[in-house]
Order: sequence, then C-alpha cells, then structure tokens
Amino acid sequence: MQKLKNKIPKLKNSKSSDVFQKENVVVEQKPNILNPLISYTEKKLNLLEIIAPQKIEENFDYIKINDVYFRTLFVSGYPRSVSAGWLEPVISFNSSLDVSFYIYPVEGKNVLDNLRRKITEMEAEISSDLQRGKIINPSTEAKLEDARALQEQLVKGSERFFEFSFYITIPANSVEELNHLTKQVESTLGSLMIVGKHATLDMENGFLTTSPFGMDKLMITRNMDTTSLATTFPFTSAELSSDRGLLYGINAQNESFIIFDRFSMENANMSIFATSGAGKSYFVKLEVLRSMMLGNEVIVIDPEAEYKPLVESVSGEFISFSFNSESKINPFDLTQIYEEGENQLGLKILSLHSLFKVIMGKITPTQEALLDRALVATYRGKGITQDPETQKKEPPLMEDLYKTLIGMETADAMDLAARIEKFVKGSFVGIFDKQTNINLNNQLTVFSVKNLQDILRPIVMFVILDYIWTRVKRDLKRRLLIVDEAWHMMRYEDSAQFLWSVVKRARKYYLGLTTITQDVEDFLAQDIGKAIVTNSSMQLLLKQSPAAIDKVGEIFYLSQGEKQLLLSANIGEGIFFAGQNHVPIRIVSSEEEHKIITTKPHEVEKQQNNSSWTNNQTQK
Repeated sequence: MQKLKNKIPKLKNSKSSDVFQKENVVVEQKPNILNPLISYTEKKLNLLEIIAPQKIEENFDYIKINDVYFRTLFVSGYPRSVSAGWLEPVISFNSSLDVSFYIYPVEGKNVLDNLRRKITEMEAEISSDLQRGKIINPSTEAKLEDARALQEQLVKGSERFFEFSFYITIPANSVEELNHLTKQVESTLGSLMIVGKHATLDMENGFLTTSPFGMDKLMITRNMDTTSLATTFPFTSAELSSDRGLLYGINAQNESFIIFDRFSMENANMSIFATSGAGKSYFVKLEVLRSMMLGNEVIVIDPEAEYKPLVESVSGEFISFSFNSESKINPFDLTQIYEEGENQLGLKILSLHSLFKVIMGKITPTQEALLDRALVATYRGKGITQDPETQKKEPPLMEDLYKTLIGMETADAMDLAARIEKFVKGSFVGIFDKQTNINLNNQLTVFSVKNLQDILRPIVMFVILDYIWTRVKRDLKRRLLIVDEAWHMMRYEDSAQFLWSVVKRARKYYLGLTTITQDVEDFLAQDIGKAIVTNSSMQLLLKQSPAAIDKVGEIFYLSQGEKQLLLSANIGEGIFFAGQNHVPIRIVSSEEEHKIITTKPHEVEKQQNNSSWTNNQTQK
C-alpha cells in the first residue's frame, strides 16, 4: 500500500474555509448529513487512507486489489497490414476489459534520418545476398518495400509519424477466472495476428498504466504512421446489446446480439418499412412470441390473417371481422370506456366524427354541424346524456343514427343518411348492426380483416383501433399494439390523424405501437406519416425497392452505402434504429419459432401435409 501512496500527488494548501494540509486533511466543518466524509474526518484520517483500497497484493504475474485480481498484457507484435476497425473483436470482447492506447508524436526529421539508415542497411543486406548467390530473405524485401513507401509519404507530408502503445488489463474474481479470461484474450489477439505478452514482475505499473491517470509506466511502443494509427480508432460500430430485453437479431457488422428493451426508450413505438416478402411480418411475429415470454400483452390488427397459426400455437384469441362473423364491435358503445363519475360522451362523439368522415368522405361545415346534432339526438333517444350514470345504458346502433338523420328532413341530413344507408340496409349490412360482444382477456388477441373488401378495411381498422385504445386507457399494463399494413389508415386524413394521436399518447399508457407498411410512398407522402416515424424511438428498414429508396434515404438520413445495403439486402436483413444508434441487423430464429411463424407457401404446405399424415397414422 505504501508504494501506491507514494504515486499519488500531494495536495496543495487551500485558502478556503476547509483546510487541506498536504497529505493530512482536517475538515473544519460541523457535522452535516450532506458531507459523506464527515465520519472519516472526525476520526482524523488522512486523504490517502480514505481513498486507498484496504489491501494490495502484488504477485509476479498479477496484482490483487481488495478481492479483485488484475493482469496486464502489453502488445509487442502487430500485423503487417490492417483495415479500419481491426480492433473490433477486442473492443467487443465478451467480458470487462480496461484497454489503454498511448500516442506520442515523433519529430519528422529524426524519423527520416532513421528511416534512411534502415533502408540503406536493408539494401546492403539484399545486395550482399545477391552477390553470394543466396536467396533473398522475403521478410527483408517486404520491410524494404514498406520503408520506401513510408519514406515517400513522409517527404511529401501526407503522413506523420507516431509511437503507439497498446495495453489491456483483465479483471477477475479469482485466479482461475483470470487465467481463463487471459487465454481468451490472447486467443482473440492471436486471431488478429497480434502478439500480447504479460507485464511480468511489473503488474503494478501495468495496472497504473491502464488506470485513468494518463501515465504510461511501461513505455512499450511501436512506430506507426497516420493511416495505420487511424485504424486503431476503437468505435467502429454501434452496439445495441443490454442486460435485459428481447433478442431482435444479430448485428451483421460485428456478430454481436441486438438485445433491447423497447420500453426503456423515451417511447416504445416502432415503425417498420420493407417491400413485400422482405421479412417484416416474420420479424414482428418473433417479437410477439418473445414479448409474451416476458409477460407482455399483445394485440394485432391483421389484414391478411397471417397471424392465425401463431395464435393457435399459443392459445391466443383470433377474431375475424366479416359480414357473417359472430364477432361485432359497435362504434357507439360507451360501456367499454365507462368510469364511475366520468362523462365520456363528449370524447366518444368526437371519435365518431372522425369515423364518419372516413365513411362519408368530405362533408361541409353545415353537414358536420348536422352530424353532431344527430349524434347527440341518437344517444338521447336511448336515454344517454351527459350524466355519467346514464352512460351505462345500452348504446345506439348505426341504424339509430340513420333514422335520426332521415327524421331531420333536410337536404344535407338526407345526403348524410344516404352515405351510411349501405351499412343499414345495403350491401354492407352485417358490419355494425349489433352490440359489442368481444372482450380483450387473452395475452394475444388478433383482429383479422382479411374477409373484408379493400374499401371497408380502413373503416373497420379505425373502429378496432378505437376499441383497443379505449381498453388500453382503462387497464394500465405493458402492451404491444401492432398495426399491420398501416398504409390503409393513412389513405384518409381522419384515420391517419387518429393513428397519430395514438402514437403520441401511447407512452402514457405503457403501450408500444408498431406500424408496419410496404407502401412507403403512401405512408411518408403525408406530414402525419413522417410525424409517426419521428415519434417512434425505433425503426426497422428491411429490403427497399429502387423507387422508394430515395424517399427512405431522405427521411432516415441514410448514407449511400446504407442505401445500397437496403437495395441488395437478403430476406431478414436491414438496418435497425434505436434512438440515436443504428446497426445492420440479421433476423434469426430457432427451428421451433420458424415453424410457427413462417408464411412461405411451400413450407406451410409441407407442414400441413406432415400434420395430415400424422393424424392419419394416429387414426390407424
């Protein structure tokens, strides 16, 4: 301990009210709970005794400080040529390491003089070998070539010269663990053609060298030019790996895991953009499975019934909406959002205004006022008023609003009635003709709109999303809400505005909203689409079409190389954004996960055939 004390600089006298006298510290303050050193200073301990470890044990091949063992390696041999990021395996080593670089500029004239002498020596050696008929040493030839190239660059001023030191200190909790980690580090260095050696009999100086004191006590250096030195810059790729969260994929740049908790961000929203067949639904299904393992509740709006096999495999609830479906949602329903003593009628009428603008199309201010009056009258006809106690009664249906509009007997009211007539007694009867009979009581609930015409999809998706949103606000828990093919809702200003309001407010209700789309142009053409992206802490870009890449590159500020990556990406490859960091991602799954979530026709057909064969064998 005395050795380490001598290396800490003594403090100068201070003119403040607190008196510091070189090594001994005397604090003239009265006891104060805000002063963490008061218990020590009352005992008249000096500063070194306060900050020094309890014990230090120095061995010839390690140093032990308190209960932690440390071993320092210095690098004595380097590869002949390196590329940018060549130290990435060391920086990304799967254990805690203290890595220190020291860089010393060297005066150019001295370097050139030494280089000229070395070149002359190597030329003389080669000439002597030729005269004697001996084979020229390949190592000498390579060194001479490098020296001449470096000499030319130094003379031109395009390179400078430095001395470079590279040290690694390995901490461990036992000697056995220290030896094991040391072998792993040496193996990693060996794979890079780097020779690392123990700072034997000098572990104290090795520890101090890699501590944040800025002191190189070992001074084992290697000459490097500017270009070579630049390649040692350690931060070559972003890391998105934490101690908790979901495995989203593999970092394609350094093969590390992308493990992330989306609820640890400022918001838990995610936007996914990709062409058809690029793997976006595959990625989302993986996240659904793995989120459920952590206890999260998941709700999906599914336009193509892609999630049905997943629902069946985890005993979830699959709700299909069609004309003949038994599952119904009444957009006028207040019972789902009722809270004791709270008036919810005004908020519901505002939501219905947005819905009917999607159904009816563009309406005039006069018609909007008539619609508002008709909605209030429709609820009043069922005995529902601004009094919260009345809002538990059975709500009206679309047919009731239609009759109210007809009863107004004005041209504008008749026009509005005509626009919703097909839902009451026309071709769309069966969608909104019954009271709500579903409930969100399963960990995974999927709403499918596959059996609806394209013109009805944004309307029904709006109603489903409104129903989900009312439940989310009632029961606070960690949830994921996935809106697949979100471009359907972006086609109409009011449905897009509603989706945007959910994105903005989701964080307050512990909700993570995922929007998925393959129609990038339609989604990003509107300002609301761009706002949804910017208010999503996470984005995933998979393979993009040449027609959309410029728009995507503009929104996400992609470099030319990143654009090219997205154009040439294979299935399940792309770029994953989380906050300010983004990394290339490769989506991976286990064999069992793949069987559940794949949608490739030949794989699905093979699974169905195998299932049929197994059932036949069982019956036999």
